[in-house]
Amino acid sequence: MTTRSTHSSTAPIKRPRTIQIDSNGRLRHFIAIEGLPKTILTEMLDIAESFVSVTAQDVKKVPLLRGRTICNLFFEPSTRTRTTFELAAKRLSADVLNINISASSSSKGETLLDMLRNLEAMHTDMFVVRHSSSGAAQFIASKVEPHISVINAGDGSHEHPTQAMLDMFTIRQHKPDFSALRVAIVGDLRHSRVARSQIHALNTLGVGELRVVAPRTLIPAGMERLGVQIYQNLEEGIRDVDVIIMLRLQRERMHGAFIPSEQEYFQLYGLTEARIALARPDVMVMHPGPINRGVEMDSAVADGKHSVILQQVSNGIAIRMAAMSMAMRSRADAKAEA
Repeated sequence: MTTRSTHSSTAPIKRPRTIQIDSNGRLRHFIAIEGLPKTILTEMLDIAESFVSVTAQDVKKVPLLRGRTICNLFFEPSTRTRTTFELAAKRLSADVLNINISASSSSKGETLLDMLRNLEAMHTDMFVVRHSSSGAAQFIASKVEPHISVINAGDGSHEHPTQAMLDMFTIRQHKPDFSALRVAIVGDLRHSRVARSQIHALNTLGVGELRVVAPRTLIPAGMERLGVQIYQNLEEGIRDVDVIIMLRLQRERMHGAFIPSEQEYFQLYGLTEARIALARPDVMVMHPGPINRGVEMDSAVADGKHSVILQQVSNGIAIRMAAMSMAMRSRADAKAEA
């Protein structure tokens, strides 16, 4: 059964008040896509474009954040996201601290706020935060000293804004007019912070049509209020789309029987070359990674001609450089104006 709701029939999305923007409309923290204006998202994409050439230089650095200290606070395991944040900071010439939370004093009973105060005393300028609890990055942003910025590297099932923006950046490199696009997001929507950020970003950038495709058990309540069309049949959901974004099946967050088995999930929702033929001939296939091959998609699709998955990884560095430089520029501008 397919349930559809259109943009025109959906009530306006209420944007929460945000601490992300300063009084002059500049990015202070980057916690979530929701609530940010199109101008900020477009500026981030444009700045990222300017950083792409840095990675092709012999010396892959620019001096924008020289003398600044950026602290990666990862309360959840991560390899790719933490590495790309670290690379992005170093390519901006910042000093980087990677805090091993499992070996830190927090494991000995130190509170989060005590940890922050100690890191602030080391003259940290930015915290990059990944946490299993939704809202953790916003909580930290509300507690840090005014000169410190916070970037959300993924919090619970809430948002993963830099992942969504690198996805937008990759789409724009191939298909610049968002209003002409029909996009399908497929998979574990219930547990995906990436999907929430992608939906907010695509709606803010004015995507022509946005679909989500998943079994009923993996569609969170209220999803239709986000301005999407909901499909439970993959073949219907990806028919004639320009972009397919596959989501990872988040085994570590599944504490119930959401799917009968991974084999059956692949039979119904796995992306194969035969199913790609239902989309537009130049369809892009994306995935935030890591891929569960044979569960979300065939290897032939992951490595095939429509896949831009490795390009997404490369673009993660440029987008994170853009987000860091925008937040730190806000601080520099505010200081100059004081």
